[in-house]
Amino acid sequence: MNFEFEEFSSPEDIFVYMSTMAPPMKNMLPISSYKGYIFSMVPLSQTSGDSFLMIYTKGSLDGKLLEFDLNLKKIKSVDTAERADRIYFVVLTPKTNTIADAAIKELGKKSI
Repeated sequence: MNFEFEEFSSPEDIFVYMSTMAPPMKNMLPISSYKGYIFSMVPLSQTSGDSFLMIYTKGSLDGKLLEFDLNLKKIKSVDTAERADRIYFVVLTPKTNTIADAAIKELGKKSI
């Protein structure tokens, strides 16, 4: 597998990035919290599936559903996705993630 990396300084910055990538009218996006990283893995190739961009920052997220206000760059934990003017992130916290493990290992080798 091939990995490219884009590091951000805060979860809010990742949420801004992800919000701009979301297709119109799709306001529910996944984000992972795993082994001390908050990240999203974006496939770079639709045909082979072996190249990924890891958009990340160090940290962890609690909560299963987070509401993000793009204008204010504010995150809050919510029980339901109620507002059409907000973008929601579903926090995934897997026990294991082999693609993320490979990316984290590769990230550790790079002197970024």
